[in-house]
Amino acid sequence: MNLRLALLSVALLAPAGLAAQSAASHVTIADRERAARNIAGSYQQLELAIKAEPANYEALWKASRDAVELGEAERDEGRRTALYKSAEQYARRAMAANPTDAEGHFSLARALGRTALTLGKKERVKYAGEVREHALHALKANPRHAGALHVMGVWNAEVMRLSGIQRFAAKNLLGGKVFGEASWAEARRYMEAAVAAEPNRITHRLDLAEIYAETDQRAKAREQYEQIGRMAATESNDERYKREAAAALTRLRG
Repeated sequence: MNLRLALLSVALLAPAGLAAQSAASHVTIADRERAARNIAGSYQQLELAIKAEPANYEALWKASRDAVELGEAERDEGRRTALYKSAEQYARRAMAANPTDAEGHFSLARALGRTALTLGKKERVKYAGEVREHALHALKANPRHAGALHVMGVWNAEVMRLSGIQRFAAKNLLGGKVFGEASWAEARRYMEAAVAAEPNRITHRLDLAEIYAETDQRAKAREQYEQIGRMAATESNDERYKREAAAALTRLRG
């Protein structure tokens, strides 16, 4: 009887152990694919990891990250929307698996923020509170989290890009009291902190330059665009970001 119980225990435990090993293996392969700037390959491996181990926190938040990046480069609106929705779902599952870590909260803030940016300014309002909430949760867990700092910089900028009437409605009619805390100064502060935390990330500098340009700091904007032009493309969307920076610099000079 004891032998039968021992064999049964091994049989019950083996699938979980193999699944965990398989998930870890897929995550490792995904990391290699990402390093090679093959985000589609990385995403595919992470989905296999999640299939093997549905509550694998690392696989979940990384899958959310990859889905957002694939969505950013996707021209088809339907596929882009589906990718952002997948990013949101993976991020929520990551938070359920590990509620206190920064990456899950940041991933959700980023996914919701990207969805919001595909909508009209009026429709973005309903996402703003949750984006801000989870970005601040991430910063509470890791005050130098560059991604969360970036999200907060964009959040402030997007609120300030609303018209005065739209901000009034959001603050007073839609219950968005946090809209009153947004400012261009905070947009600059957060984005400058993101650049300081990760100076080699082109995406931080691109959004910082845009904020400078919109707040009449043309010399600072030009400096960031020129710096981007000198930087190497190391991430999947960097070539596109460099083209955007070059076009913005031309407009600024013109």
